[in-house]
Amino acid sequence: MAWTEIRDSAELTELFGKPTFRAAHKVRSRLHPYDVDWLAASPFCVVATTDETGRCDASPKGDRPGKLAYVIDDRTIALAERPGNRRMDGFRNILRNPFVGTNFFIPGRGDTLRVNGRARLVSDAPFFDDFVVRDHRPILCLVIEIEEIFHHCAKAFMRSALWDPDTWEPDALPSVATLSKTMVPDGPETLEELELYYGPSYADQLYRPQHPAPGSR
Repeated sequence: MAWTEIRDSAELTELFGKPTFRAAHKVRSRLHPYDVDWLAASPFCVVATTDETGRCDASPKGDRPGKLAYVIDDRTIALAERPGNRRMDGFRNILRNPFVGTNFFIPGRGDTLRVNGRARLVSDAPFFDDFVVRDHRPILCLVIEIEEIFHHCAKAFMRSALWDPDTWEPDALPSVATLSKTMVPDGPETLEELELYYGPSYADQLYRPQHPAPGSR
C-alpha cells in the first residue's frame, strides 16, 4: 500500500487546521518572572542541536533544581555541563551551527517550557560559582541567547501518563549493562564488569571526572 506523504505547509494546515489565537501568539523573546521561576524549579531538560548539514541530536541534561539553569538576564540563560561520556555530540554541533531548541520539565507537571535560540560554549565565567554542587564546578556551560520562549501544553504527558507510577515498567527491557554489551559486543568489558560499573557506585561519578569503564582504555 502506497504512503500518503505531506510535502508542503499548506497540506499541513489543511490536515490540522489553524492554531487558536492563544497558541499562535504565545511566543515571546524575553523571560517572564514565571519563566525564571520555572527554570529554577526544573531539574531536567532536553537540548536539541543540528550540524551544518541538518543532522540532529537531542541530549538530556539533568541536575538538582536551581543548579541546572542559570538566568543571566531576561534574554540569556546558561546550562551547566557535568562529567559525562565525553562524546560531546551536541556541543560539536553547536560549534558548527549555534541554533538550539530546549524543553524544560518539572516532574509531575504536563506542561513544559520551551526555549529556542543561539548558543555558545563557555569554559569559565563568574556565574560558574553559582553552579557548584558537591564542591564540583562545571567544566563547561552552554549559554543560550533567547529568540523564542513559550509554554507547551500537557497533552503529550496526559496521553503517555508519563508521571503516573502505575504505568512505569523499568524492567520491560534488559539492564543497561546487558544493552551495552549486546550493542557493543567487541568491547573489552565482560557483562559482569559492566553490571558492576553501572551498579550503585555509578552515582559516585555524577559530580567528578568519570573513570573509564572496567577494561577500557
